[in-house]
Amino acid sequence: MYNCYWKRSIDSTKAEVSIKPDKQVFKGESVTLRCDIQAGGETEWTYSWYKDDRLSSNRRTQEFTISSVTESNGGKYTCRGERKHDFQSSEISDAVTLTVSDVAQAVLSVYPQSWLTEGDSGTLSCEVTGSSTGWTFSWYRAALYRQGLQQIKDVHGNVLYHVELLSDSRREAGGSYTLSPAALNHTGVYVCRAERGEPAYQTQYSTAQTLWITGSSPPASLIISPSRTQHFSAGSLSLSCEGQSDSTGWRVRRYTHSGEVSDCSSVTGSTCSIISLNTSLTGVYWCQSESGGGSDPLNITVHNGDVILDSPVHPVTEGDSLTLRCLFRSTKPSNLTTDFYKDGSLLQTQTTGEMIIRNVSKSDEGLYHCKHPERGETPQSWLSVRASRSGSTGVTVEVVVGVSVGLSLILGLIVMLGLICFCKKNKGQPSDAIYAEVTTTYNSVTSI
Repeated sequence: MYNCYWKRSIDSTKAEVSIKPDKQVFKGESVTLRCDIQAGGETEWTYSWYKDDRLSSNRRTQEFTISSVTESNGGKYTCRGERKHDFQSSEISDAVTLTVSDVAQAVLSVYPQSWLTEGDSGTLSCEVTGSSTGWTFSWYRAALYRQGLQQIKDVHGNVLYHVELLSDSRREAGGSYTLSPAALNHTGVYVCRAERGEPAYQTQYSTAQTLWITGSSPPASLIISPSRTQHFSAGSLSLSCEGQSDSTGWRVRRYTHSGEVSDCSSVTGSTCSIISLNTSLTGVYWCQSESGGGSDPLNITVHNGDVILDSPVHPVTEGDSLTLRCLFRSTKPSNLTTDFYKDGSLLQTQTTGEMIIRNVSKSDEGLYHCKHPERGETPQSWLSVRASRSGSTGVTVEVVVGVSVGLSLILGLIVMLGLICFCKKNKGQPSDAIYAEVTTTYNSVTSI
């Protein structure tokens, strides 16, 4: 059909197509396609390009660049060369497919978990969905508003919050940022993004992830009565801050599923009393002082059903026995036979309605719930076994029980607490920025 097809091909000389930065690219990226002649020597060549087996009459150079690709640029590309001195042609190249996707999205993960003890090592890992070639990565942390910070916006252009590049964050191809040893001041909400090419093409910021670093002795403890994670609706609950090294201005604060951070209602001093619980009060609770001190956060789940899981809300010591019970809203059923599950799989069936875990260890970590054949099943609660650095100080491994599904994301909302307080004082600036981050983080439980 085209003149170049009837010309005699040169034996053992074949064209080859290469694409940079990758065969998988995103709308708006700059893409360069190049045609090389294998065993072509120093011969001068002219080139023919084909897209989806159709000759591109305006492409005659060895390489060409599409400065901002669109989906219409996607397809199968081939090329061939023609020697200038005798007009003989190379073999046509094998086809290389250029795929153009809509948006490049960075994904941030925290390893080994979002909740670490001071002195542990933690790693932030960033990758680009559906692509792995040629990217360099940067890490950011949410910060108080000030001029010069980068803005994170929603799809409507509204400012959600501000981030600053980590001072020791280098753009590296490895995709990981390690904190070792982790310190209390590493607690924060992090995002990452990736870039590649020249000019640089940048992905969207990742969904925010929380890194929560706890010390061995927080300045206060949140005491809950009844001392369990799950509670029946219409029941009562008392929360108090105890053991404060600084007794000034302590209060109980909470983040609920409505996306609000607020003081606990009915507060007397550092004690909060809730007379009648409802499911809207499900959330994360903690103690906070005027000076910025705080307790470790505790998760409270309010359930409308007839059965809840009774698990201790405070740490227990490794090696102790732990008893998990199914509690019933009204009278106990005559048949107490109950199934206990870990990570969705049946673990034990007990005729007493309770299960004992002897010598708690790391292998016991997971999501637990119980199910009664007549009364139904409970929400899930997380049993987390966290190793501390024992050394000569005899610090024990602690077990944190009762952190429900999604707590690692909800913790991000708590970390932003100090930012919320200060941002509200920045008149003329978007005081709801951190609240928006709170909502975004919580709504992304399956993974901005």
